[in-house]
Amino acid sequence: MAISLSWPRGWSREQRSSATMVVSAALVLLFLWALPSALVHMPEPVKGSAQFFAEGAKVTVELTMIAGIAGLPLGVLAALGKVSRILPLRWLASIYVWIMRGTPLLLQILFVTFALPEFSPLLRMDEFTAACVALALNVGAYNAEAVRAGLLAVPRGQVEAARSLGMNRWFTFADITFPQAIKIALPPLVNNVVSLLKDSSLASVVGVVDLLLVSQRTQAASFQPVPCYIATGCIYLILTTLMTRISDAIERRYDIEGKLA
Repeated sequence: MAISLSWPRGWSREQRSSATMVVSAALVLLFLWALPSALVHMPEPVKGSAQFFAEGAKVTVELTMIAGIAGLPLGVLAALGKVSRILPLRWLASIYVWIMRGTPLLLQILFVTFALPEFSPLLRMDEFTAACVALALNVGAYNAEAVRAGLLAVPRGQVEAARSLGMNRWFTFADITFPQAIKIALPPLVNNVVSLLKDSSLASVVGVVDLLLVSQRTQAASFQPVPCYIATGCIYLILTTLMTRISDAIERRYDIEGKLA
């Protein structure tokens, strides 16, 4: 289901996109605030566990935001490593992306939660922190490929022109290559965050009391799966719809070629 927002005709694409982002973000916060009141109108057992469902939804959003924000610099660093002329850095970044993209996310969450502490007590984390770390590492690998593709998509002629004007390698990268690469990579980057919202449900396996775990516990106690899973699906659907609106607005806001209306 798409949400259509109409803005004054005189507004530019940037103004409409910025307003859509603000309104959609506000709607997410409003939805989380109003969720307990809305769920009390659902049939049992959802009605009696409305507050638990609302708290689980907040944990799901927190997981998504923390891991999504942390995954962005991880992706940028890994992408720079993969295109680096320094062979050890290129190998290290390639191995990181290869492992994180080639193994199941559930295995990664279990490894960070239960296996890492076996190497050192300093790596022992609570379930929420471990899930955030695993999700961030996973989405960072996918972000790395998006950013790397953006770096390679920048026309080489622009780099050569900047160097011919006397700009050194660092300023050429910082002022010419990287800003364009990020804008090119923006659509997959923001879509990765939307996907992360659904992937965060795997954190319930290690005991993070997110939306899915609340639903599972309620269903196990009541033996009524239909209301629990319908309510959970509707909450996920509303959250992903609002976050998709935010991601679409970000794409339009930074549409460098003006392809989007």
